Amino acid sequence: MMIHLAAEEAQNPLLPAWPEIVIGLLALGIIYLVFHKKLLPAVNKALEERRAAIEGGMEKAEAAQAEARQTLEEYRERLAEARHEAARLREEAREQGATLIAEMRDEGRRQREEIIAAGHAQIEAERRQTAETLRQDIGRLATELAGRLVGESLEDHARQSRVIDRFLEELEGRAEAAEAAR
Repeated sequence: MMIHLAAEEAQNPLLPAWPEIVIGLLALGIIYLVFHKKLLPAVNKALEERRAAIEGGMEKAEAAQAEARQTLEEYRERLAEARHEAARLREEAREQGATLIAEMRDEGRRQREEIIAAGHAQIEAERRQTAETLRQDIGRLATELAGRLVGESLEDHARQSRVIDRFLEELEGRAEAAEAAR
């Protein structure tokens, strides 16, 4: 045993024995093959799924961001259209208001002219009626006065009409002469 011990002592304690190295290498090879065949594909599959999920999430985020930009642009376009439409409606209302004011002014002028024309017609009718009444009153008074001056009765209607007409023609002639003299 001593020899054996001496032989063992001659061997370096840091270096393992050859059988241990071979057994260790075989065990390492078996473990490597098991890891390479079973564990590594599972790990790679998990990493690939995670990478795909991350890329898919990024693509979804980019798509959502692009959709948000698109929606914002549509909103801005609609807002611009609404502002344009509001401006057009304001301008249209302003034009309609100006047209309505012009129509009301024209209607007011027309009504004013109708009122003035009706007033003139009424004044003319009243003037004629007053002139006729005055003519009758003057005729009656002239007949009475002429009857008193002449001393005879001018009750005869035909004679009375002639005297009145002659008297009124004479008055109108004097009035026209007075106006011409002015």
